[in-house]
Amino acid sequence: MHEKFGKMNSGKIYSIFAAHYIKKMRFSNQYSLLLMEPLRNKGLRNKFLILFSTFLLFCILPFCVSAQNNPDDIIGYYLNEDPFSGALSQIYIYDAGNGIYEGIVIWVREEDRKKYEGLIFMKGLTFNAKENEWQNATFIYPGKSGKFKAFMRLEKDGRLRVRGYWGISMLGKTLYWPKEQESRNPKITHP
Repeated sequence: MHEKFGKMNSGKIYSIFAAHYIKKMRFSNQYSLLLMEPLRNKGLRNKFLILFSTFLLFCILPFCVSAQNNPDDIIGYYLNEDPFSGALSQIYIYDAGNGIYEGIVIWVREEDRKKYEGLIFMKGLTFNAKENEWQNATFIYPGKSGKFKAFMRLEKDGRLRVRGYWGISMLGKTLYWPKEQESRNPKITHP
């Protein structure tokens, strides 16, 4: 292939291949000439490439950038399905002060677990602006020994993505907590 083109520069080779494929697409001569013009003229070719690159950048960029969260965006009620028992509960995440967030059990569906209503089960959650997520949470699960760690991130659909783990995050489970508008148990007071 190198021998066929000799000492042509890459711009000319590009133009030859582009011209070949444009002709192969069997456009009418009018459209074929319009598409070929930027390839023949070096100044137009550079402008065309800059314009095309800018167009792609602005079309793709919005999908690559996620919105930055405010630290207090996490505050609210969430519906949680216990990963061990499948029991449903509602939790409330609140600002405990000094940039630390905690979670309290507000409501539990199963009668035998009602004793856990009012339990502060999550402590130490802080917002990391660089990672755009909440980190360093420590969980206790009633009926389970030990403590679990977690980090959280708000999804675009409003759900809270919770990655809970014991030891290292690869040995954990990801849960999605949908956000709710109001308390399911007005008897439980919370900060």
